[in-house]
This record gives sequence, C-alpha cells and structure tokens, in this order.
Amino acid sequence: MDSRREVFQTTGVVLAGEVILCGIMIGIFALAGKLDATVWLGAGTGLALAVGNFFIMAMNADVAADRAVQQDVAGGRKIMTGSYIARLIVIFGILFLLVKSGRCHPVASIVPLALTRWILTGYEFFSRKGGA
Repeated sequence: MDSRREVFQTTGVVLAGEVILCGIMIGIFALAGKLDATVWLGAGTGLALAVGNFFIMAMNADVAADRAVQQDVAGGRKIMTGSYIARLIVIFGILFLLVKSGRCHPVASIVPLALTRWILTGYEFFSRKGGA
C-alpha cells in the first residue's frame, strides 16, 4: 500500500474514532446536566485539532522517512522536531485563546487530544491478522 494512502486511511480511522468518542463524551455531559454550547464548541475544536495534529504528524513522518531512505537522516530528524514544536505551539495557542475567552469548555477541548493514542491502539489491536 502506498504510504500516503495509508496516512489518509489511518487518519480516517482516527476521525471516525474521535467522532464516536466525542459523541460519547457529549452524552456524558448531557447526562450530567452540564451540556451547553461551550461543550459542543470545545469538543468540535478538540476533535479538529486532534485529527489535524495526527494528519500533519503522519505526513511529516512520511516525508522524514523518505529523507532517511535517501540517506538524509538529519534532514528527516529536523522535519520531525520542527513539526512537533510547531504543532504543540499551534495547539496550545488555539486552546488557550478559546478556553480563556470562555467559548470552549476546558475538559471538552482537551479530552479529544488524549483519545488519539487510544483509538490507534484499539485499531491496531482489532486489525491484527492471524494474531501477528
């Protein structure tokens, strides 16, 4: 499978998982009687940031791997390091501004960012073929 196609496929899995789990999170807020517009906006923002972060990370990892194959390991490392720092700054900045302004619920904004690893772990666990 082409590596870029695999990035899009895995990003689709992350998106689907985020939508399902954010829906569950919103349901929990509703059951607790705490559901309001800030939860909806926070969940949507967190979901978009989580999926965007994963996609950009995966695309940069693909480019870094191509560089490594071309014997430019240092260039690939710079791409990954620069991407990581830039993504963290952008995510923190957006979340800080939206939460500080009171437009987003802090928990609903941050939880989707923590779900990506769990989604990928579950995907890998259930997509194993033949126990390999």
